[in-house]
Amino acid sequence: MTYDELLQALHLFGFHESDLLTIRRIKDRQRVLLKQSHPDLQGADSTERTRQINEAARLIMAYVNEYRFSFGREEFYRQCPEEHLRRQFAADPIWSGGSLEAKQQ
Repeated sequence: MTYDELLQALHLFGFHESDLLTIRRIKDRQRVLLKQSHPDLQGADSTERTRQINEAARLIMAYVNEYRFSFGREEFYRQCPEEHLRRQFAADPIWSGGSLEAKQQ
């Protein structure tokens, strides 16, 4: 696969190269596109479109399945921004859920 082929596949799915995608989102989009190109809706022209959609899905999934995941702290907080915020503001009396008066006593 070339980078241009991957970009074409992403664009066929309506994605951009800077999008952060999940496998679920890719599969959901494939399902929607396949429903839209169903022969009952599009007639005989749907066969080529279906082939293009499935080939694009194969390319995207091949890239995703070969992706190397980092389990480092920085990557974890990038992937889980809520946890980053909780950690950042855990000691703050307003954000941590405690009242300011209780913290001052």
